[in-house]
Amino acid sequence: TSPGIDPLRKFEMRVAIASGKGGTGKTTVATNLAFVALQEGMSVVYLDCDVEEPNGQIFLKPIVNWSKPVTVPVPRVDSAVCDHCGLCGEICRFSAIVPINNTVLVFAELCHSCGGCSLVCPLSAITEVPRGIATLMAGETQSLKYFQGLLNIGEAMSPPVIRAVKAEAREADLVIVDAPPGTSCPVVEAVKDCDLVLLVTEPTPFGLHDLQLAMEAVQKLEIPCEVVINRAGLNGAATEALCRRKGVEIVAELPDSRQVAEAYSRGELAAQADPDIHSRFHSLLEHIGAST
Repeated sequence: TSPGIDPLRKFEMRVAIASGKGGTGKTTVATNLAFVALQEGMSVVYLDCDVEEPNGQIFLKPIVNWSKPVTVPVPRVDSAVCDHCGLCGEICRFSAIVPINNTVLVFAELCHSCGGCSLVCPLSAITEVPRGIATLMAGETQSLKYFQGLLNIGEAMSPPVIRAVKAEAREADLVIVDAPPGTSCPVVEAVKDCDLVLLVTEPTPFGLHDLQLAMEAVQKLEIPCEVVINRAGLNGAATEALCRRKGVEIVAELPDSRQVAEAYSRGELAAQADPDIHSRFHSLLEHIGAST
């Protein structure tokens, strides 16, 4: 590090904020960490990959620059060429393309865009056309670049949208990936390629159960993970015991605070409303910087 340069501003990491279940405070941690990093003079990219319900913009309030559709390729069958051999239906494991008598039905919502049906078609009767499934939005505030995806109503497959959001990442001192809750495919898509995963949990039986699932999922991906306990002070002994058993460090504890809850209900950042919370996020940011 050059003399006079704060090393906190130069650690260049991609940090995913995840949780085993919804409602633990994942976006609270992600947005407040971004805010404190901005106050330190860092450049920040915020990727809201919780594409079924992105809400980071409520707290960060970016000025929207552009939006565009996210599309996936789906098959289109030329009935004038198709000889109804049935190979397309045989290869599709999701019943997205189904030969019936002298026609071929396409269920675009079930298609996983693998392209297998067009590859096996001996007459090249199947081509691929784009189908919109989501909207990608970009905005900024101060030195923060904000990107989010929002699935269209009724759409079920979020990994392609998450990939589209992550593809917009720019070089920055800190890239924050606000992951969807749970441990399924969308979470894996969001956290892979990250340098660190912060697992946000709450000291409740459900929180403990889902934290263990999340830990196991991230550890299988061989990504370093650490834990942030939100609403700490209720009964964290079991959570602490789990972390010791799994060899995972608890790097921050955020107290259950009425002041923070009231700020949240107004769409305000906890770090702005409570100096103690600001200090805790600053310490968390320092810890992340020290781990690079």
